[in-house]
Amino acid sequence: QVQLVESGGGLVQAGGSLRLSCAASGNIFSINVMGWYRQAPGKQRELVAGITRGGSTNYADSAKGRFTISRDNAKNTVLLQLNSLKPEDTGVYYCAANPFTNWASMRYWGQGTQVTVSS
Repeated sequence: QVQLVESGGGLVQAGGSLRLSCAASGNIFSINVMGWYRQAPGKQRELVAGITRGGSTNYADSAKGRFTISRDNAKNTVLLQLNSLKPEDTGVYYCAANPFTNWASMRYWGQGTQVTVSS
C-alpha cells in the first residue's frame, strides 16, 4: 500500500500562485508515476500534470506554460507549482500514484486539497 498526503491548497486571487506538495509513504518502491488531478465543481476529475520516475512529464493543455510538476525521488515527494492562476483552476486537487504509466487508472489517491481562485 501507498499513502499520499497533499498540502498547499488555499484561496488566491486570479494571477496569483500556489505550490502543492504531495508526500508518499509506504511501499514507495512500487511507484512509477505520480500525478496531480483536479475535480472542479460539477465536473469529472481530470489529469492536470503527471511525472514518471525518470522525470518525463505530461501536462493537460490548460496547464501548459503555467503549471510545473517536479519530483524528488529521494524525499518521495511531488510538487505542483501553479502560476498565473485563473478562476477556472478552482477545484479539489488530488495527488495520485501508480506502478504503471496509465494516467487513466491510477491506483493510489490522496485525500485532496482545495484550491480556490477568486476573480
